[in-house]
Amino acid sequence: QVQLVESGGGLVQAGGSLRLSCAASGRTLSSYVMDWFRQAPGKEREFVAAIRWSDSSTYHANSVKGRFTISRDNAKNTVYLQMNSLKPEDTAVYYCAARRGLTISTSTSLMDSWGQGTQVTVSS
Repeated sequence: QVQLVESGGGLVQAGGSLRLSCAASGRTLSSYVMDWFRQAPGKEREFVAAIRWSDSSTYHANSVKGRFTISRDNAKNTVYLQMNSLKPEDTAVYYCAARRGLTISTSTSLMDSWGQGTQVTVSS
């Protein structure tokens, strides 16, 4: 099983930027898809972005398209989420997840491993 550790969360003003990191260990990621999800207080966990490790194909939720970018560093076994033009509604706990396979999925129920989450708070 893949172990995931997120970092990079914090407090930022609206319009600002943050970069989240997710360090993976325990498995070679060449046959995995890595996702970012987020969960705001009182809301369900929602898909943010995904990247297929083998060819770096990406998919972003409409709510973050053009503002957030998912990427990966093969040498560091790390996935990133660059978040620009942050809005108060982006406030949430952000989770990294891994799914074995080559199909990009936006469903929480299909993820095999989860990180502990990192808090992102955007003030207005």
